[in-house]
Formats: sequence, structure tokens, C-alpha cells
Amino acid sequence: MAEFTMEETPKTNRVATFVKFAIFLGLGLVIIWLSLRGLTPDEKIQILHSFRIANYNWVILTIVMGITSHILRALRWKLFFEPLGYNPSLKNTFFAVMVGYFANMAFPRLGEVTRCGILTRYEKIPFNKSFGTVVTERAIDMILFIFLFFLMIFTQASTIGHFLNTNIYPKLADKFENPIFSRVFIFSSISLGIIFIALIYLLRKKIEASSIFHKVKNLILGFWEGLKSLSQINKPWLFVFYSLTIWALYFFMIYVCFFCFTDTSSLSPGAGLSALVLGSVGIMVTPGGIGLYPAIIQETMLLYGIVRTTGLALGWISWTAQTSMILVIGGISLILLSFNKQKDGKA
Repeated sequence: MAEFTMEETPKTNRVATFVKFAIFLGLGLVIIWLSLRGLTPDEKIQILHSFRIANYNWVILTIVMGITSHILRALRWKLFFEPLGYNPSLKNTFFAVMVGYFANMAFPRLGEVTRCGILTRYEKIPFNKSFGTVVTERAIDMILFIFLFFLMIFTQASTIGHFLNTNIYPKLADKFENPIFSRVFIFSSISLGIIFIALIYLLRKKIEASSIFHKVKNLILGFWEGLKSLSQINKPWLFVFYSLTIWALYFFMIYVCFFCFTDTSSLSPGAGLSALVLGSVGIMVTPGGIGLYPAIIQETMLLYGIVRTTGLALGWISWTAQTSMILVIGGISLILLSFNKQKDGKA
């Protein structure tokens, strides 16, 4: 596998990737420390008690749902290759998806390169074509996530609004009622805006020539090209079914975990939607959501009247179940791919 991952990556890019990983992993570890630091001895005992009394039958069900969602993701990915003239096996496509998630646990965004490299190696699909399909996948998932985000805002407005009115808005109002703070804030905002616009204008040629500008431009163009390629899919309704079912399973993976505890078993599906959307942000920010995901679930549960010890235990159970599944299934997939390699007589 190293042939299509790290060896083909320039040394500077590998260093940059490692630095990013170290920063985000460090952020996750800091969040873990912060979330545990404020706990009293009694609260720590309560969390351990929550782990002991949890009904883990629901955890098994959520793991099954997670595996099913990844199988559907592999089936959806196969649809992209039909108009390109390729028909990769479901087995190798699923292995590629799981090894990709497995790689992302170590280095963010390495998984996208790895899964495409696997199909290049075992299915003879050109890397650039398979990578284009991954860009499209990400575009679709982002659109669905944005839809769910706004759905959460509209359906959970009372709960989230109550939190904002109680904890956020009063603090902001106190700040802005201070005339000195208001003047400084307004003056600083206007000044920074003018300086920013002036710098963009003066340095526009250097910015347009920079590698960062081209990367962002190519990312936007790739995003747009990925969306346009959807028109080439032979079975659009099957693609829609797979996409909606994948995210439905994501929802039930967290909602089902609510039934692990008596205190959370009566929560509404709306609470599950909030946990899905806000928890997804944690997964986007830190590798696999380490540290941040359980902390976000804890804060989300507070909005619905769940004590933070139960909320934190729920977050850790949900995160551990899915992470363990990815590590185990991803590791097994990697091993089975190596058997394929030996069977094909490849070094």
C-alpha cells in the first residue's frame, strides 16, 4: 500500500501532513483534559457508574448500522464508475472505503488518497478518475450535512434558542451596553475590514500566484466539477436512495445510543438530530473526533436537561463504538487486501 500513499508524496508534504495531524491530535487531547479536569471526584464516580449500567445491546446495534452504512457507501461509490466504463468488485470497493477511514484515523485526508490508490492497484482504475468521484462524494455529503444543519436550526429552535438566550445573548448584551466596549468594537471592526480589503487589493498579484490560492481555486473547481459529474450517473434514484439511507443510518447510530441509559431513552428524535449535526463538527475538526466528539455530545445533552456526567458517558460510548468498528474492520480489510496481493503474485 505504501506505493500509492506516502512514497508518492513529497517529503515537504509529508512533514506538513504530520504537523497538521500533531496539531489536531493535540487539540483533541487538550479537549479531553479540559472535559475531565473540571469533574469532581463524585462526578467521575458517576461517569464510571454510567459505563457500568449502560445497556450495551444498543451499542452492538449501532455498530451493525455503522457497518451497513459503509457497505452502502461502497455501493454508492460503485455507481460513479459505471459511466466511466469500470466495474470494481464490491469486495475491493468496501475494503478501500474501510481502509480509507482507517487511514484517516492516523492522518486526516490520507484516507481519500489511500482508498483511490487501492482501486488503482486492484481494479486498474486510473487514480485521477477515482479521486474525482471522491470529490463528488464529499460534495454530496456536505450538501446533505448543510441541509441537516438548517433542519436542526428550524426544528430545534426553541431548545437552541433557549440556550442562546440564557447563556450567550445576555453576555453579549452586557458587553455592548458598555459604551467604551461598543466604540472600540465598532472602530476595530471597521479598521480591520478596511485593512483587509486594502491588503487583498495591494497583494492581489502575489496572492493569485501563491500555491495556497491555486489549491483553494482547484478545490472549488473540483467541487463544482464533482457536482456536474452527477448528471452522468446511470441510476440517479438508486444514488439518492443510498445517500439518504447512509445519513439516516448516521442518525440512528447516535439516536439508538440514547437507549443505553434510562435518562436519555426518552429524548426526542430532535435531540438525536442535534447530536448528529453538532457531533459531526467534532469529527471534522479533530482526527476521528477524538476528545471533541464526546465533549460536544455532553454539551448537546445539557441543552436537553441531561446531566453532564451521563452526557459525557454517552459521548464516549458512541465514539468508542464507532472508532473501534473502524479500527477493527479497517484493519481486517487491510489484511485481506494483503492476501489479495499475495494471491495475485504482486510484491
